[in-house]
Amino acid sequence: MAPGYPPPLRLGLTGAMGAGKSSVARRLASRGARVIDADALARAATADPAVLERIAAEVGADLVADGRLDRAATAARVFADPAARQALEAIVHPWVRAAAAAEEAAARAEVPPPPVVVHDVPLLFENGLDAGMDATVVVTAPFDVRAARLAARSGLSDAAVRARDGAQMDPDEKARRATFVIDNGGAEEDLDAAVERLWGRLLALSPGSAGR
Repeated sequence: MAPGYPPPLRLGLTGAMGAGKSSVARRLASRGARVIDADALARAATADPAVLERIAAEVGADLVADGRLDRAATAARVFADPAARQALEAIVHPWVRAAAAAEEAAARAEVPPPPVVVHDVPLLFENGLDAGMDATVVVTAPFDVRAARLAARSGLSDAAVRARDGAQMDPDEKARRATFVIDNGGAEEDLDAAVERLWGRLLALSPGSAGR
């Protein structure tokens, strides 16, 4: 921690696939938050030769070739096989948590530190990571909106989106548990306004925002 400065607010950010939590994260970053992206760290983890070796041994040798993880095949495997998903998470999640902790420590050591550190985590509630946060945000959108976004972005069918939803906590339950809920089912300007309101509330909660 930077001497003489209060700690940043720790914010957990999550939402169902296609809801737009990355869009919210970008908007928070543009306002001065430090965003730690668990998905990006997970991709970095699977570039680590030691991680790839364990995935090949414990999840499937066919998923790793020429020092690379076949992401599409891995996604298909783990969303269809809960045991494979648990094995993969047991390998990747500790790596991600250690890297996230290092990023947060670096942010806290800055002079001044950011007022808010955002942990952008798809499985925030499922893995109990919300317990360590000062506040949580869930980004929501109707299923048909999310499915259309994912079809355009990744070519996923409605059935594939439903299967992936089924591997996570129900979106309505996430919203019930959240400190704040952002509805991202509408226009970009509506999301901008919602994040601006959220940012004001976060600064009011942050011990590190005084005088900024």
